[in-house]
Amino acid sequence: RLHFVSVEKYPLSPEDLRRALALWPQLQAQAQQLLDQYVAIHQGFQRLVLANGRVTLTLLIGDALEQLPQLDARIDAWFLDGFAPARNPEMWTAELFAELARLAAPGSTLSTFTSTGWVRRLLNAAGFKMKRTPGIGHKWEILRGVFLGRPEQTPAPSAAKPWYARPAALGNERRALVIGGGLAGCASAASLAARGWQVTLLERHAGLAEEASGNPQGVLYLKLSAHGTALSQMILSGFGYTRRLLEHLQRGVDWDGCGVLQLAFNHKEAERQAQLAEAFPADLLHPLAQPEAQRLSGIGLACGGLFYPEAGWVHPPALCRWQASGTAIEVQAHHDVLQLRRVDGQWQAWDGQRCLASAPVVILASAAEIKRFEPAAGLPLKRIRGQITRLPQTARSQDLATVVCAEGYVAPPRLGEHTLGASFDFNSDDLTPTAAEHAGNLQMLEEISEDLLERLGAATLDPQRLEGRAAFRCTSPDYLPIVGPLADSQAFHEAYHALSKDARQVPDIPCPWLDGLYVNSGHGSRGLITAPLSGELIAAWLDDEPLPLPRSVAEACHPNRFALRALIRGKA
Repeated sequence: RLHFVSVEKYPLSPEDLRRALALWPQLQAQAQQLLDQYVAIHQGFQRLVLANGRVTLTLLIGDALEQLPQLDARIDAWFLDGFAPARNPEMWTAELFAELARLAAPGSTLSTFTSTGWVRRLLNAAGFKMKRTPGIGHKWEILRGVFLGRPEQTPAPSAAKPWYARPAALGNERRALVIGGGLAGCASAASLAARGWQVTLLERHAGLAEEASGNPQGVLYLKLSAHGTALSQMILSGFGYTRRLLEHLQRGVDWDGCGVLQLAFNHKEAERQAQLAEAFPADLLHPLAQPEAQRLSGIGLACGGLFYPEAGWVHPPALCRWQASGTAIEVQAHHDVLQLRRVDGQWQAWDGQRCLASAPVVILASAAEIKRFEPAAGLPLKRIRGQITRLPQTARSQDLATVVCAEGYVAPPRLGEHTLGASFDFNSDDLTPTAAEHAGNLQMLEEISEDLLERLGAATLDPQRLEGRAAFRCTSPDYLPIVGPLADSQAFHEAYHALSKDARQVPDIPCPWLDGLYVNSGHGSRGLITAPLSGELIAAWLDDEPLPLPRSVAEACHPNRFALRALIRGKA
């Protein structure tokens, strides 16, 4: 597999990219692959998968000096493009070259079209051995070099803290078990299978996507922050990755990029939307006044709101089935794993009486059910019951052209039905749909649009007779997913107990990893956006690849964050 990482402060628009690539008709096949994947390219890390998985392009959208320090990778070859140093001096600094050295693998090569003397000297000072060589095309000379190592007099780059460092490689046996057949499990299986792993996916139900991932329509809703939080960065990167995956599915049945309209239904929401409109570009989100919102949505609305033109709805089971359809993935239904055992370097999955399967790697992806396994029992996952209502479309309701959200959401019809939801119940463990929650969903619909309520004839509908389904969302206290390798909790506490006295310490003690045990859970109501990219994150750890997310975001999602906080607060 080829991993290509590119930093782009001002990425081309899709139309400009199309025009630029047309200059090389001999590359039309490769260019079309790139254009097909070049959607939802926004600030931060954006991962594109090309050539049937053989090429991965990770775009770092933003300033190089902001993006490269967040990159976790080992680079074998550098190419420095950009304008001449005199025209673009911020691209040719000692600070930037120090980042290249931090990321360079031993013997990494470097080339650039420039042959300017002070650039060569700065690169030499960073640890590269550069020399001028005959140029290419109109260039008389260019610079080529190799990384010899960081000079002794330069300060060492800060290493990853041991509790966030990458676990050591496990060996050559590329087999894995994934427990859970929802969005997180299918994404994890797909990312590993794309890298040549043989994956056994164990699902306790009769088929995939039987629980929270089984709703007829889920919304690609970007609940962003104007302040660049880790969650907001995760959502931006995850949204782009999921949107590119959806291009493989059948539009109109499996998904639709019809856009999402978030109504400014009160003063607080209107203020939040104004901040977001200032913080993000218009191709991601832009405000609509009431008349324009009404025209675009196709229904009567009491207010305007914020429109996300690239978003829409997804049929989650279709995404799960597509991700689990690879020949390297074996789905075993009716396999309810109750216990894990570690025997001779293998994880064994037991149902209480017999060993169902074994492999050196296990990914726990069964939402809050992962707490049944002792290594994950301490993770602070909680279940929140949610119920959706299915409403038959009418001749007048089919005018709804986009997802519309307020406290709840309503989606355009799929196969003759609208999906309306979803309730939040923090106390119930019963998944039987209730008339009371159907009535509550109808109340949310009235708050979204009295006009659509009337078009659906919902005022005459009997909540006792409505159809729908209930499932548990699984979320964490900080609303970030829990993704990454698991450590032995008792050994972790003993190794880093000093943090309870001084949180600034970084003990030089390797993390006591439970070799080969990973988790992908806690996605809440954002699983469509965060679960697929989390599968890529786990695969990158296992195969020692560039991470698809900024280091700070990967650490913010790491399972060890909770044990660390407990130690620092003296509660471990």
